[in-house]
Amino acid sequence: MRRISEALYLFVITLWVGGLWAVGYLVAPVLFSQLADRQLAGMLAGKLFALIAWIGLGAAAYLVVFLFARWGARLFRLAVFWLVILMAGMAALQLFGIQPLMAQLKLDALPREVMESVLRDRFATWHGVSSILYLMQSLLGLWLVLWSARGTR
Repeated sequence: MRRISEALYLFVITLWVGGLWAVGYLVAPVLFSQLADRQLAGMLAGKLFALIAWIGLGAAAYLVVFLFARWGARLFRLAVFWLVILMAGMAALQLFGIQPLMAQLKLDALPREVMESVLRDRFATWHGVSSILYLMQSLLGLWLVLWSARGTR
């Protein structure tokens, strides 16, 4: 049973971090470069970013349970635990804070596209904040992958 939980631990990290990198740095750029309708590309990318945030929250929940089962209260001294918590916090901030705010800005701009409206600057600012947060989460994810073996020992 221990081998299954360790394999699942590594799979969950791979799914979460691999998903972050695939969606953010492969899929979203391809959507914007290949679709003529930038509004459609943005809507699809937004749905994918929301999906990977939900995957991240689910993954973080499993990882915390795994680490607690393995280490007990000592998990608070593990770097891998704090990486998971920090990444989960970033995913939650994206999902429940920034993405709804950006969606509201898009709705407020209707019937125009948000980038053609007076809300352009606010949207661009929040998009920049979101991008920086996503990059930070992706880099922490890389660190999590590199340190993940420490959490299973």
